[in-house]
Amino acid sequence: MNPAEWLRRAAALHPDNPALLRGTETVADYRAFAARAAAIGGALATRGIGPGDRVAVLMKNCTEYLEALYGIWWAGAAAVPVNAKLHGKEAAWILEDAGARLVFATPDAADGLAPVCPACVEAVVVAGTPDYAQLCAARPLPVPAGIGGDDMIWLFYTSGTTGRPKGVMITAANMMAMVAGYQADLCAHVAADAALYAAPMSHGAGIYNFLFVIPAARHVVPQSGGFDAGEVLDVSRAVGRVSMFAAPTMVRRMTDHAKAQGGDGDGLDMLVYGGGPMYLADILEAGAVFGDRFAQIFGQGECPMAITVLPRAMVSDRAHPRWRERLGSVGYAQAVSRVRVVDDTGVPLPPGGVGEIEVNGPAVMKGYWQNPQASAEAIRDGWLRTGDMGALDEDGFLTLHDRSKDMIVSGGSNVYPREVEEVLLTHPDVAEVAVVGRPHPDWGEEVVACVVPLAGDGVDAAALDRLCRDNIARFKAPKAYVQVDALPKNNYGKVLKTELRNRVRGT
Repeated sequence: MNPAEWLRRAAALHPDNPALLRGTETVADYRAFAARAAAIGGALATRGIGPGDRVAVLMKNCTEYLEALYGIWWAGAAAVPVNAKLHGKEAAWILEDAGARLVFATPDAADGLAPVCPACVEAVVVAGTPDYAQLCAARPLPVPAGIGGDDMIWLFYTSGTTGRPKGVMITAANMMAMVAGYQADLCAHVAADAALYAAPMSHGAGIYNFLFVIPAARHVVPQSGGFDAGEVLDVSRAVGRVSMFAAPTMVRRMTDHAKAQGGDGDGLDMLVYGGGPMYLADILEAGAVFGDRFAQIFGQGECPMAITVLPRAMVSDRAHPRWRERLGSVGYAQAVSRVRVVDDTGVPLPPGGVGEIEVNGPAVMKGYWQNPQASAEAIRDGWLRTGDMGALDEDGFLTLHDRSKDMIVSGGSNVYPREVEEVLLTHPDVAEVAVVGRPHPDWGEEVVACVVPLAGDGVDAAALDRLCRDNIARFKAPKAYVQVDALPKNNYGKVLKTELRNRVRGT
């Protein structure tokens, strides 16, 4: 099933419904939205781009993002969403690995990519330029190209702890399962509803668009193109019936802003939080300020937004004798998924046992792009090994414990220490380095590098910072560099990152 069929149907049934909004201004109804997607699909087809090809979207949040996305699918190609906050070199590596033939970009992202754009890219089409307008005015494909359930439509690159990012192959059937899980466990949206995109559309926030295209509902991008608590609350009040995905740090900032301004979240309908640990005190306070508006989803790129769910009724429940434990969990298995916790040998653990979380079901990825070894390691007997540690209780509620991959979650974005460490180790004055997360009141965690200098004179922190900013995204760059004489290690030479995290808490 081609997702573009949902847009075509919405435009046929509800052509005059407002579709794309910048702030409170409607810039396209469903008739225009579908027409632009069909024209982009036709322009891509004219270039010979179709089923089996990959087209990247390197855009900050904007209404053109959805036009490009559906244009790619209209042509039958697979979309490669790339985080617009990445350094140009990082984005270029992804484009080359994916073999992307064309890139849709916003101006700033295009500028960063220009010096390092790989040869596989035939064109970079920048939103807001005559080139983009020309695509939107091209001869449209009358109907979307045929896409089968097992065909890849979304190639999402997720960073790993052992080197380069891996491309997660998400099929049309995977996406349909995600939609079914959301509708079964959270709600089925209607035309009067609105999706607000404040978190990056290249990630979880973006793939929720289907839930709003299907009923011909509204898609709202803030004028800033990003997250500002005051702007989100103002736009929600003006637009009404707004649902959005938010990282826990975003919820915290919205709560603080509303309290300071005396607001109550008027205009917000449902706020789905996920992408990192939500502190119990934070969700309790958010509920006290905004009321019954919160739900939680736990997922990852390999099983997009489809592992567990904590519906709004349970987030708001205070009658159940174990409501605090449930509120501190990430919920129970979604209707389309099975979840278990296993030991080191893959044997399921009894309730209360802490081990690796595994998930099985139709939303689990097809595998990693051009990486059969990694695919085999990640999926064992049909079960996706998430790399996250947790425990299930007797009722099936899952509580997260530690992250086995040492991932740092800063402001809702994932930072994998190995990527940062590899960059820092290229500095001639660095002998060893270990990167860990340190608690931060606004961002959840911030990145800290513990550096062992090669010589006694130490290392210039400013030089290390420049090195990082020249090679990786700014949000991955350490916020502090702590020089140490040696890294703590166990008998096998493994760095004891738990000990380092404890050390940097007080620095």
